[in-house]
Amino acid sequence: MIFAAGLGTRLKPLTDTMPKALVPVGGKPLLQIQIERLKAAGVTDIVINVHHFAAQIVRFVAMHNSFGMNIMFSPELSTLLDTGGGIRHAMPLLKPSPHQPDEYFLVHNVDILSNLDLKQWMQTAPALAAAEKGAEGPKPLAYLLVSQRKTQRYLLFDGANRLVGWTNIHTGEVRTPYANLDLARCRQLAFAGIHMLSTAAFPLFDGRPEKFSIIDFYLDICAKHPIVGVTVPNLQLMDVGKVDTLRQADTFVKNIEL
Repeated sequence: MIFAAGLGTRLKPLTDTMPKALVPVGGKPLLQIQIERLKAAGVTDIVINVHHFAAQIVRFVAMHNSFGMNIMFSPELSTLLDTGGGIRHAMPLLKPSPHQPDEYFLVHNVDILSNLDLKQWMQTAPALAAAEKGAEGPKPLAYLLVSQRKTQRYLLFDGANRLVGWTNIHTGEVRTPYANLDLARCRQLAFAGIHMLSTAAFPLFDGRPEKFSIIDFYLDICAKHPIVGVTVPNLQLMDVGKVDTLRQADTFVKNIEL
């Protein structure tokens, strides 16, 4: 699933006339970069959520004959549903196989560029997590790509790389389901906007509001259901968030193999 519904307010004035997903980087729209990377990784089916200038995205994909893939759209036309609400809204398009009710699917923000080998990561994230002592206990409900990049907001992980909380180091705010969490013993890692979620999580969405964050969901359930962070050596990552980063993004895509 590609998250492409956002308003792209940080990319104004470009997003006054186009969706963030179609902002060009290195000569290609962000959405095309992500679709082509997923296709190269062996993905055949993609769900894209749309809201801001949704018709432009649908038309762009149609003009490219869906890039030879099965591309489906999850329209959030009346209101944006945030990341968790967006996944729940797209559930009918993400239905698991009857023979494998706990399949994982990849979730990728449209504005995240990286040198991540998506095919290898999808195949080996569980093994990487195990290498970091993240495989003990129940099967993880999700694998989150995380890194040591500098930010103000970090996810908190224990020694087994299992999610235990979140913190804003600027404000000192901490969110955790654990009453006596020792922050000094936690690993602070930044979420990369790429994760693999099991369809076994779908029943746990029940009772949540129409709009909710997937990170809030992970924080609420992590004490009962393992959410594992996975780091990747030599990861290069860029969030195409602002107009003044576009030139840097052009250089980024030219200097790494996407």
